[in-house]
Amino acid sequence: MIYETAPAKINLTLDTLFKRDDGYHEIAMIMTTVDLNDRLSFQKRKDKKIVVDIEHNYVPNDHKNLAYRAAQLMLETYDLNEGVTITIDKDIPVSAGLAGGSADAAATLRGINRLFNLDKSLHELSDLGIQIGTDIPFCIYNRTAVCKGRGEKIRFLKKPPSAWVVLAKPNLGISSADVFKALDLDDAHHVDTEMCEKAIVEGDYKQLCESLSNRLEPVSMSMHPEIEKIKNNMLQCGADGALMSGSGPTVYGLAQKESQAKKIYNAVNGCCNEVYLVRLLG
Repeated sequence: MIYETAPAKINLTLDTLFKRDDGYHEIAMIMTTVDLNDRLSFQKRKDKKIVVDIEHNYVPNDHKNLAYRAAQLMLETYDLNEGVTITIDKDIPVSAGLAGGSADAAATLRGINRLFNLDKSLHELSDLGIQIGTDIPFCIYNRTAVCKGRGEKIRFLKKPPSAWVVLAKPNLGISSADVFKALDLDDAHHVDTEMCEKAIVEGDYKQLCESLSNRLEPVSMSMHPEIEKIKNNMLQCGADGALMSGSGPTVYGLAQKESQAKKIYNAVNGCCNEVYLVRLLG
């Protein structure tokens, strides 16, 4: 039995630069990890099947599940003659903009690599991962990084300044595809990726909070106004900075003091049924 931990990611910045010839958007973003994890275990099977064991109503256990597809990719790529049982204990909320599915897929690539003693590098696993999801290369490494291209061009940064993170997911689902479809690249929205990187390099917490920015945020907010309400609520209750992560709908607020973080947590806990108080990992 092999065990892997899959931490959630948050976007500190997310910019969409242009529409590529392959239909994807060229992106530039800075992501980091938080202490909210799925836990996975892996066991060989003699019948060559892939079985995903997960007790969660809204998570598929077939080819629609990214962990299943990651296992399939590993078995086919490396011509493995056994199957695998993947058990997933989920804490990361589903369809939240926190890369829960991508984190599980990345953990599956790492887990099967170890289970079958393949000794493949993280770089090679990252190259495989981009075939099934744009956040998977980042999730392979789980280190604060600037990600470009579709998400496969990764440049690592040091850990951001330590902070408490309040995550709040409203009770709604957002399709990333719908958000990107509604995105008008002619609409101006400044994203401070360079300022954010400088803040991390210099360990400047205040500048980090000021640089939080997401090109998709106004798009998702126009589709679901409650996202903006949660963000404003966090800022009014003392968050040093707040942002929607990914394509949403989860919003996070940063705080340096635990008492400050608990105040924000209590304020949004009344209007959201999924609220988490965690730490930045990086």
